[in-house]
Amino acid sequence: MSGSWSNEPRPAFCVRCVGLICVPVPGLRFDATGGRPHGPGLSSPATPSLSSRTGALAASGAFFIWGVVPLYWKQMQGVAATELIAHRIVWSLFFLLLVLAWQKDFASLRPGLANGRAIGINLLASLLLAANWTVYVWAVNNGHVIESSLGYFLVPLLNVAVGALVLQEKLRRPQWLAIGLAAGGVVLLLARAGHVPWIALALAVTWTSYGFLKKKSGLGALAGLTVETLLLFPVAAALLLWWHHTGAGALGRVDARTQGFVLSAGVVTAIPLILFAYGAQRIRLTTLGLLQYIGPSIQFLLGVFLFHEEFDHTRLQSFALIWAGLVIYTADTFWLQRRMLFKAVGV
Repeated sequence: MSGSWSNEPRPAFCVRCVGLICVPVPGLRFDATGGRPHGPGLSSPATPSLSSRTGALAASGAFFIWGVVPLYWKQMQGVAATELIAHRIVWSLFFLLLVLAWQKDFASLRPGLANGRAIGINLLASLLLAANWTVYVWAVNNGHVIESSLGYFLVPLLNVAVGALVLQEKLRRPQWLAIGLAAGGVVLLLARAGHVPWIALALAVTWTSYGFLKKKSGLGALAGLTVETLLLFPVAAALLLWWHHTGAGALGRVDARTQGFVLSAGVVTAIPLILFAYGAQRIRLTTLGLLQYIGPSIQFLLGVFLFHEEFDHTRLQSFALIWAGLVIYTADTFWLQRRMLFKAVGV
């Protein structure tokens, strides 16, 4: 999710919603020469080149994986989306715990389980994440990759709208224009195609709401996902055991190739997240905001050219309005950050 929930920088504890995850970075600050984050554990502004390149490569890799992941889910079309999400939760938890053990960082989980409020926020976030995953996997395996990409194109603009409606943030004219264009694109689909893009709206709303709660939880990307999967693990594991007992489960009843794909769900989930978290701390937020469009763009291209999903003139016009809104929003964000930078250095 590009940008942040506020137009003003937070000097001591910054929570930035970028791409597909909100990244809390304690002590994160931005140097006056390039808007580059630095702080405890990050590279100094004096030697940013190598760190920036590796960070950009890592973030690009994460968004690329998120873009091509429909190819992965398509390999399991014979398995119900709910079962795939249950597997994703279970195997993700094992993989994430291994990563935390390697980092010797289990202490990072404590804030997420410290009290009832923290548990409640992370439980609600985990339910929103599971809903997002379920809708997305179902959509991909039922021929709606293009509409899924539309949902993630809408996320940055929906973030801005939520900031205005929920957090009472004052929006600039270009932001209102961007939101209006996106809304016009959705209305156009409804009016001309008679089609409510419920998949796109469900993905955008659940992901935006998830990002909002991630801001309140204050956990890092890796720790946050681990706590969320930990809270969902008992239900997911119980469902898998029940489905296996009743003969409805996939494991042991599908071919070895499909079973291999199912068991790799944890790795497919966690690796791009780790790459993203690495990259987010090493490149400018403006750069990260631009890179985030890699994922839905690849999904869109896959839907049109590989899966040959329907994309008529009305849908083209709708996407064009939303893309125009994104161009305006991105340009405005870039201009604002440059203005703040010049103001900081007294130019």
